[in-house]
Amino acid sequence: MTAAALPLPRRTVLADALVGHRTLVKDLLLVAAGIAVVAALAQVEIPMWPVPITGQTLGVMLVAATLGMRRGIAAMGGYMALGLAGAPVFAGFTGSIAAIGKPSFGFIIGFIATAAVVGWLAERRWDRRPVLAIALFGLASLIPFAFGIPYMAAVLAAMGAPVDLAGALAVGFVPFIVGGLVKWAIAAAVLPAAWAGVRAFERRAR
Repeated sequence: MTAAALPLPRRTVLADALVGHRTLVKDLLLVAAGIAVVAALAQVEIPMWPVPITGQTLGVMLVAATLGMRRGIAAMGGYMALGLAGAPVFAGFTGSIAAIGKPSFGFIIGFIATAAVVGWLAERRWDRRPVLAIALFGLASLIPFAFGIPYMAAVLAAMGAPVDLAGALAVGFVPFIVGGLVKWAIAAAVLPAAWAGVRAFERRAR
């Protein structure tokens, strides 16, 4: 094993099944690909105030389940860092340190926590069976709101437009229910199907 090679983890995730033995280079490329996926889905946007509807959450769920916890966290942390550094990876091809002052930034922070939970559970095979995948991605769909709604309320208060709990839910949660259900269903269907494809390929290769 070369110095750049990393041992295959006991709890293999989809990326490891697809690309084989782990190396540092492969991990870096997978993290970069994860950032690119989330950045691309961020541009699938329905502009709204104070928080737009985007495809980011779907990207976070798929990336984290595919890469596992550590690489998923690295991808979401890298995504946030690139956006704050000025790369146009946030919704609307935006990116700057000023994003911290936007009501939507708390959701981006929440993506890191989402990646941690999804990646950890994917390493324990929750993404392989439909019932567990439904539970996994249902939970994952809610995590960004735990960060995003309080952050949004704090920013709105600082901007002189405070909202109470009902108002925060009305603008920071209710508009996302339908889209969240769709993204939940997509993720819960795609990952078990991908694993079924991997198992079928392995059986034919024997």
